[in-house]
Amino acid sequence: MDAKDKKIATDLAYEIIKEVSRAIRPYAGTPEAGEKVKMGADGTPTSYIDIIAEDTLINILKNAPVLSYIISEEVGELKLGKGTKRSINLIEELKRDDIPDDEIPKFIFLVDPIDGTSNAIKEIPAYGISIAVANVPKGRLATLDDVELGFITNFGNGNFFEAEKGKGCWLNNEKVNPSKVVKFSEMTLGGFTKSGTSAASKLVDNARRMRVLGSVVLELSYVASGRYDAFLDLRGSRIIDIAASKLIVEEAGAIITSKHGEKLNNTLSIYEKAIVVAANNEMLHKQIINILNDNEVDVIGKVGIVSRVDQDNAIIFTAKLVDYFLTNGIEVVIEKRLASKIEELKENPKIDKIIEKTLKNHPEMSEVLDELNLDIDFKKIAKDINEFECDMAVVLGGDGTLLRAQAKLKEETPLLGINMGTVGFLTDIEVSETFNALNQILKGDYYKEKRSKLMVSHENHIFNAMNEVVIMTNKPAKMLHFEIQVDGEIIEEVRADGLIISTPSGSTAYAMSAGGPIVDPKLGGFIIIPICPYKLGARPFIVSDNSEITVKLLKKGKSAVFVMDGQINEEADYLEEIKFKKAEKDVYFIRTSTKYFYEKVKEKLREGGLNSQERCL
Repeated sequence: MDAKDKKIATDLAYEIIKEVSRAIRPYAGTPEAGEKVKMGADGTPTSYIDIIAEDTLINILKNAPVLSYIISEEVGELKLGKGTKRSINLIEELKRDDIPDDEIPKFIFLVDPIDGTSNAIKEIPAYGISIAVANVPKGRLATLDDVELGFITNFGNGNFFEAEKGKGCWLNNEKVNPSKVVKFSEMTLGGFTKSGTSAASKLVDNARRMRVLGSVVLELSYVASGRYDAFLDLRGSRIIDIAASKLIVEEAGAIITSKHGEKLNNTLSIYEKAIVVAANNEMLHKQIINILNDNEVDVIGKVGIVSRVDQDNAIIFTAKLVDYFLTNGIEVVIEKRLASKIEELKENPKIDKIIEKTLKNHPEMSEVLDELNLDIDFKKIAKDINEFECDMAVVLGGDGTLLRAQAKLKEETPLLGINMGTVGFLTDIEVSETFNALNQILKGDYYKEKRSKLMVSHENHIFNAMNEVVIMTNKPAKMLHFEIQVDGEIIEEVRADGLIISTPSGSTAYAMSAGGPIVDPKLGGFIIIPICPYKLGARPFIVSDNSEITVKLLKKGKSAVFVMDGQINEEADYLEEIKFKKAEKDVYFIRTSTKYFYEKVKEKLREGGLNSQERCL
């Protein structure tokens, strides 16, 4: 958008604000203003005062000398200008390549004619108009990154915010800056939470004051101007509400992201929503993000290391990690069996050739294995894994190694997986990324991802599983007969080769291979999957993790084996019950990227499930 186009867009925005203000003034605070006229394009009720405001802005853009797309709360998506008005689907319109050059609009206007309609109806002075102007991209969909201009006016008191991308933000023609507050006890917090959100309650309880004005666009602007220190909308704000205020917040120097701290760059559409978290500065914003994600990070002072011991590359890399942590002043403890393997390797007269061969077979290690220091007494820092007292356990290996480690470690020890296995779905870090990730973690720049575990009860014995429990016959090619109950209600009776009860974490393992769905690990549920059922209607179930699942064997004379995470085997006989509930303690993973799960799905589960580089499990 060049200077000339910005001038045209700004003049149109000024005219819209002036004329909408004039049009709605007689109706503010009147019974007529609140009459429900219809349902808006966004699915919310439309009041008479909304219609007055929107008709005014549509008339201005319809008669403008340039063509524009508009996304607005009540009418949805239109193409306006040069005396024309036409309903469109913006996403489909931007995909077209057959529009003549003189028919391509110059701008995309995102407008909420009145944000805070209820306030306007009751004549509470906190309602206004929001206008964002975006470029019309070529050959792709439009996103929040395309917004160049933002305008917000509070009709209740006349305050006028405007921002230009890369140029700054102004309130009533004066530059604005956010506050410098960094403590919750001094924070003024605005926003909308959701019932039952304990993390949000903690924010509200610890803030100096909480404000709820009922206007997202105005309250976000208050973060930019220092009236608020932070604002959040955990319900999800419409893109038309945040398009202008996001630009205003960012141009003032404040921060606005998703709940997980990710950049907001949603597609411009009437249907698009985003959970928003805004704060005056990075320090306060990071504290809020950590609380919302149950991630009040701890200082890492002591690290435990667990590794597979069947491959030289893992053993050598463990030695490198020990040296790294000790050099950075971090206390280290390693498995006794692992310590013995490193000491054996140190004493091997062919150690140089072993390292040379390792680097040849694993070139990804060459960048991170310089200056290997083996002059450490590894046995002196060794303990049994169940005796580890540490702030973080680093696990080198594949998913099997990680599952074995978490089963033996003290409950809720946070895990960081370094992938030295085959698929490595649970392991977050590749070898080449290890030390960049660790530098980040030691600075406190990480979050803890919580995952559920299964508690398995059988004949007064209790077991735990993080991925899945598999029930099957101990005789090949024989079927079992199962009765499956959820909270005492029989949901299925089926003959099958076996049965899988899986957590969301296990949905990408055996459960997926058996035809189960891939489940986001943040979901609170368990998956029940019959293995090769002799019944057309037998399909996987997803049930709440607040439920109790009971599996009973119905075939007399047949026993079954149930296996927890491929680690622990137990037997069950005819009419014996195996019960499954959510374990009281969860598993925590150290993560450095908020986009962990779906990126792993795309990366790891392509055809064959493996990277092109061969690795052994």
